[in-house]
Amino acid sequence: MPTAAIEIRRKYSPEEEAALMAAVQDAMTLALKVPHWTTSIRLFVHEPHRFTGPPDKGDRYTLVTIDCFVGRSVETKRVLYQAIVQNLGLCGVPADHLKVLLREAPRENWGIRGGLSASDMELGYDVDI
Repeated sequence: MPTAAIEIRRKYSPEEEAALMAAVQDAMTLALKVPHWTTSIRLFVHEPHRFTGPPDKGDRYTLVTIDCFVGRSVETKRVLYQAIVQNLGLCGVPADHLKVLLREAPRENWGIRGGLSASDMELGYDVDI
């Protein structure tokens, strides 16, 4: 049930925004091996003066934050980071203008599928990869 937030400092066209979201979606489903329907992605477009980043990164600075269940290996996380960098690169985001933050929480900290604890159900995919 990973969720992602993409934060950007410039306006893109609706098609470009959809491509940014699809890039992160594809990276998550590839690396985390989760079904497409389990993820959610939000895009936040900030006015540049409301979202500072490294001064040399300009308006392409992008922050991707992913919340997910605890359990993925370091290698799986590396695959995720590289997939995000590669996919967003195809959208014009330079690799050195991108930061990815992965936050993990135990399954009992997630209320899903009608308010049930994720620790009390079969997810339909493996988290320990």
